[in-house]
Amino acid sequence: MTRSFLRDDDLTPAEQAEVLALAAAMKADPYATKPLAGPVTVATIYDKPTLRTQASFSSGIAELGGHSMVVDGRLAGIGARESVADVARVLGRQAGAIVWRTFAQSAVEEMAAYAGVPVVNALTDDFHPCQLLADLLTLREHKGNDGAEEGQSLAGLTVAFLGDAACNMGNSWALAGAMAGIHVRFGAPEGCTPAPEVLDRAEEIAATTGGSITLDTDPLKAVAGADVLVTDTWVSMGKEEEKAAREALFGPYALTAELVDHAAPDAVVMHCLPAYRGKEIAAEVLDGPRSVVWDEAENRRHAQKAILAFLWERR
Repeated sequence: MTRSFLRDDDLTPAEQAEVLALAAAMKADPYATKPLAGPVTVATIYDKPTLRTQASFSSGIAELGGHSMVVDGRLAGIGARESVADVARVLGRQAGAIVWRTFAQSAVEEMAAYAGVPVVNALTDDFHPCQLLADLLTLREHKGNDGAEEGQSLAGLTVAFLGDAACNMGNSWALAGAMAGIHVRFGAPEGCTPAPEVLDRAEEIAATTGGSITLDTDPLKAVAGADVLVTDTWVSMGKEEEKAAREALFGPYALTAELVDHAAPDAVVMHCLPAYRGKEIAAEVLDGPRSVVWDEAENRRHAQKAILAFLWERR
């Protein structure tokens, strides 16, 4: 059966570690591995605004020896002009893999069901699994224990996610963090945490890896002693009309220098971007010495190369 990567737990913990090790190797020698030489065409579809996703997949596919065929989702009218299933049947005969950044998780699941080739979720409303691979690769570089057993280099770290965790990044951090054996704390207002079914699944995974999931409405308790601080925009795509209300609600959870001082002395700060300085994160934090945000942005390319290569070998 063709493997796809639609949500973080489509990999096992061991496979996640394997992909991260492959990403590190590919970063060290970007042109050594070309599984898509030919070139193999990868169809890439972007229904939501994009900078890092399109740039990283385009450059990464080229480094793998492949060709990125950008499909304009608006012109294709996927789900309107033609059904997702019909588009999948067409693209699956034109491309060796499909990458889709879109809205509904059910859409990428339907694409994968009918395409007959690997499908990669480049972001949906529910999950952002490629970003989490990049985030974990970044932590492997800055916080990893190289002497640990295979798959355990991130185990035992404490990551605090601050602000609006009821989003794709919150859901993905719960799953991917648990798989890596990380203690994931969500500092967020009531009702602004990952989906209940995702939390249940994350706790199930954490029970096998030694990780944990914690919810706390107190931002100070959430960040206390944490090794890693993570935040995301408070006004996600589609919620622009709620901007003022959301900024008032999440204001106490902003990553300010004062809040960061409650974390571990050597804590690092992450943000998947775009970032809004003075809102969810202070400029002095985003641009300061604790920030690994630009490494994180670069690592999208290496992590996505690794997942494409992993899936291509198992098609």
